[in-house]
Amino acid sequence: MARHLITSALPYINGIKHLGNMVGSMLPADVYSRYLRQRGHDVLYICATDEHGTPAELAAKEAGLSVAEFCAQAHDAQKAVYDGFALDFDYFGRSSSEQNVEITQHFARRLNENGFIEERAIRQVYSPTDGRFLPDRYVEGTCPHCGYDKARGDQCENCTRVLDPTDLINPRSAISGSTDLEVRETKHLFLLQSKLQHEVEEWVSRHEDEWPQLASSIARKWLTEGLHDRAITRDLDWGVPVPADTWPELAAEGKVFYVWFDAPIEYIGATKEWSDLDPENRDWKSWWYEADDTVRYTEFMAKDNVPFHTVMFPATELGVREPWKKVDYVKAFNWLTYYGGKFSTSQRRGVFTDQALDILPADYWRYFLIANAPESDDSSFTWEHFTATVNKDLADTLGNFVNRVLSFSKKRFGEEVPAGGEPGAAETKLGEQIAELLAEYESQLEALQFRKAAAALRALWSAGNSYLEEKAPWLEIKTDQEAAALTLRTAMNLIHLYAVVSEPFIPATSAAMRQAFALKNDTATWISPEAARSLTAVPVGTPFTVPPVLFAKLTDEDLETYKERFGGEPAAL
Repeated sequence: MARHLITSALPYINGIKHLGNMVGSMLPADVYSRYLRQRGHDVLYICATDEHGTPAELAAKEAGLSVAEFCAQAHDAQKAVYDGFALDFDYFGRSSSEQNVEITQHFARRLNENGFIEERAIRQVYSPTDGRFLPDRYVEGTCPHCGYDKARGDQCENCTRVLDPTDLINPRSAISGSTDLEVRETKHLFLLQSKLQHEVEEWVSRHEDEWPQLASSIARKWLTEGLHDRAITRDLDWGVPVPADTWPELAAEGKVFYVWFDAPIEYIGATKEWSDLDPENRDWKSWWYEADDTVRYTEFMAKDNVPFHTVMFPATELGVREPWKKVDYVKAFNWLTYYGGKFSTSQRRGVFTDQALDILPADYWRYFLIANAPESDDSSFTWEHFTATVNKDLADTLGNFVNRVLSFSKKRFGEEVPAGGEPGAAETKLGEQIAELLAEYESQLEALQFRKAAAALRALWSAGNSYLEEKAPWLEIKTDQEAAALTLRTAMNLIHLYAVVSEPFIPATSAAMRQAFALKNDTATWISPEAARSLTAVPVGTPFTVPPVLFAKLTDEDLETYKERFGGEPAAL
């Protein structure tokens, strides 16, 4: 079986993420990882908190903590939420780790040796009051375009215009609030991406036909516009330090690397963090170094992260002139909006992942988000759509099927799978249908088409309901108990199949369905379409229990409660 390396965009450290962040990176990566593991592949799913950059310092200052203490607490808080969503990372690291510092500095030295880093003097805002140069986000003021009085020096969050600090009206320091600002000269390191343009173009051209159009079009747009040399250092107190053995003057000034330089390297750093926990049994380099022929590498991210992963980080890897593994497939997503408006971490707009888990268990969210993933275009979260999907697909189609079958069988035949007669034409037809739908489900997961995979899974569940309605065991039992027992036994085998193959989407519910049967040596990790035809995995006489209600139906009162708490119309945003 193949070795699959999977990464999802690193969630930034400043606060719990919203549902759009979850569906745009980590959740689909988890679904895909779980599926591959079930099929017997060797999978390594790596993620981490992205802890450097100006927002981390500002968030720590607001919290009254040191940056290191703030990041440590925020990392644990985020990890707790991801555990709640049952994200099955092999390792969830931190970009502030020693391993990432070591590898980032190694990359920088190699780029410098190869002539792809240059020291340049630039003019930058300086605050005498704070005694330091201010990165763009440390300068706040009024946006000259819309008048928003809390615009940052890199971008106005209100109108989304890209800005320079000198564009702001009445600029002030985000640290002290001082308006006593100057523009002074300082030195920074620049990555000479312009010298790597041709190599990046050649690399992208070898992959873009395989990538989703969203990923390839964004990469091609950046390349068409031309790669520009980019400053990769900042004046911050928190970050990967510029190595003193290579740039002693800049190191003495406290320069650190730009967060977008070290963050992608943390995929490698986090893998080394994982390996260092058990070095005798884990070889991090085998996943990243000279691994082109042995590892399939898939990245998951929202569209705003695509340029950095399809252009900037590959340029870095190419410039190092060492055989580091580069991505094979970039699964890019559009935006999930909230009633057509933008989710906002800083403004707490929309549903955030910790709030979601306070309302309902993770499987409700996992299924809804993947079934409505913004793959081909932006998609909008509304409470009406969420409620309808939960009630129709989860409560009625799957949950009600499981409850009806097991409750009725227990009432009429006891707590063991009944024998019944031999399968007939209806069972043969059902087996063929299930095999076909399961093959479709596999095909869509292999292709990373998540909405289509969810549709195929939903069709599998619906097939069970159609069979049950056709056979009507509640009527059969009045005239032919053997026929009713056969129907229920077949339906129980469907429940077991659903438990196995639904696990990537709804792992907790799958476990509950599987545990309903006291099967000895139930080690099946997957059920092939061929094996599914027979529907005989649960033998006659197997003890079973009726699990609690798998999915509670959401009421109109629930809907109104959610809308009142979070807002339900664009005007409310």
